[in-house]
Amino acid sequence: MKIGTDGVLLGAWTSIEHHPFNILDIGAGTGILSLMLAQRSNAQQIEAIEIDDDAFEQCAENFENSRWNDRLFCFHASLLEYIEAVDEKFDLIICNPPFYSEDYKTLDKSRDLARFSDAMPLEHIIFAVIMLLSNKGKFSIVIPFKEEEKFIEEASLIDLFPNRILHVKGNPTSAIKRSLIEFSYHKNDTIIKELIIETERHKYTKEYIELTKDFYLKM
Repeated sequence: MKIGTDGVLLGAWTSIEHHPFNILDIGAGTGILSLMLAQRSNAQQIEAIEIDDDAFEQCAENFENSRWNDRLFCFHASLLEYIEAVDEKFDLIICNPPFYSEDYKTLDKSRDLARFSDAMPLEHIIFAVIMLLSNKGKFSIVIPFKEEEKFIEEASLIDLFPNRILHVKGNPTSAIKRSLIEFSYHKNDTIIKELIIETERHKYTKEYIELTKDFYLKM
C-alpha cells in the first residue's frame, strides 16, 4: 500500500504541544503515522492497531527497522478486540480511517479492507475514543470534508470538541476535499485554517512544503 497524502498531512499537522506520554494509532496500515509521531515527539509508548495480515506484517517490519523501535508496538487485532483487551488511557489518539462508502468492491481484499468504511465504522472510532482517551488527551483524525459536520455532531455527544480544523484543497480552484480535525474534552473557540497542496501539478505550495518537509527525502 502506498503512503497517501492524507496520512502524511495528519502525521505532520497533529499537535504534540501537550507532550503526550503515550500514543495510539488506530488502523495503522504500514505504520506511517506512528513513525512520524515517533520522529516528532518524545512519547515513550506508541501503539498501533492493524487488522489486515499483510499490512500488520509490514507495519511490524517497519517498526523493527526504525530508529525508534523501542517505543513502537504493533498489535494484530480489530479495533473492538483491542478495546476489550486494553484498559489504559492514551494522551493522543490518531486515526486515518477508511471512509470509502461506494457500493463496489475491488478484487483486492486487503485494499478493500483499508479503503472501505464498513471495515471500521466511524462510530467504532468514537467508541474507542470514549474508552481510551485520557482527560488531557487529544484525538486527531482526517475525514472527507462532506462528513465533517456529522462527525463533529456525533463527537459532541460524548463531550469531544473540535479545537483545530484544517481544510485541505488539492489546488486553488478545487473544492475542499479533506478535513483534519483535532478534538479534546476542553471546549474553546475552534481554530479553522485552509491548506492548498499544489499550485499546479507537482508544484507544491510553500505552506505544504513547510508542514511536511521533515518527512520527505526530496521536497
